[in-house]
Amino acid sequence: MLPPVVSRFVAGEGPAAALEHVRRTNDRGLKVLLNYLGEHHTERPTAAEDAESYERLLADLDGTALDARVSVKPTQLGLAIRESVFRFNLDRVVSAAVAHDNVVWIDMEDRTTTDATLDAFEHHARETGGQVGVCLQANLRRTATDLDRLADVPGKIRLVKGAYEEPEDVAYTRRSAVDEAYRENLEFLFQEYDGDVAVGTHDPAMLEYADDLAETYGRSYEVQMLMGVRDRAQERLAASGHDVWQYAPFGARWPSYFYRRVRERRRNLSFALRAIAGV
Repeated sequence: MLPPVVSRFVAGEGPAAALEHVRRTNDRGLKVLLNYLGEHHTERPTAAEDAESYERLLADLDGTALDARVSVKPTQLGLAIRESVFRFNLDRVVSAAVAHDNVVWIDMEDRTTTDATLDAFEHHARETGGQVGVCLQANLRRTATDLDRLADVPGKIRLVKGAYEEPEDVAYTRRSAVDEAYRENLEFLFQEYDGDVAVGTHDPAMLEYADDLAETYGRSYEVQMLMGVRDRAQERLAASGHDVWQYAPFGARWPSYFYRRVRERRRNLSFALRAIAGV
């Protein structure tokens, strides 16, 4: 059983608990992106097992009234082993999503994975007619060029600020520069992208800017936020008519994910201390 504080950020250790989280979250007006925790696999059997777990999860979702999709990490499906391993396992997951009328989101990891991730997204998005999404990071200097490349690709793009520490020659490191890049990239998406736009942020200023862009360009968008972060804001946005998706990780590999969340948000340190103490 998860420590109480961990359950704020993680939707359980197994698929049954994750599906129950989806049900409760749907009842609050939010949709869910389920991520089975795991990354940087270096053995083929482990990557294949995680691909199979996503296949089963998509089958479990089919036929229910639950509103949920899956979100996968490239290194979880074998990118750290070989790109061909990643592509093979991703094909399994995407094929399952198509068979069960669902959508696969591909998370973005550090800069070394960007090319392989975008190549896989473009291939599957065109092949499926848009049942695949991908995450792009505004802090990377290359993102504007990547968005231009993807402008006519069917599918979905989630724009985030970026959580990985990258060298200054490839990434903006000042917060103001990242914010400026985020606004510019977001406007490009609203104005030029043919597919669906997902605004991945907890920043109220960026959410307000997305509303302004939606009104200016006359198009809809969805908001994506992490489980356990600004939960009340998620509910308020959904209640006001926004299409809100909560990114909810689950699985036995929760410790590394949880402590990364704590490091990113210092004000969560007290929660971590209580978890370590078992209270």
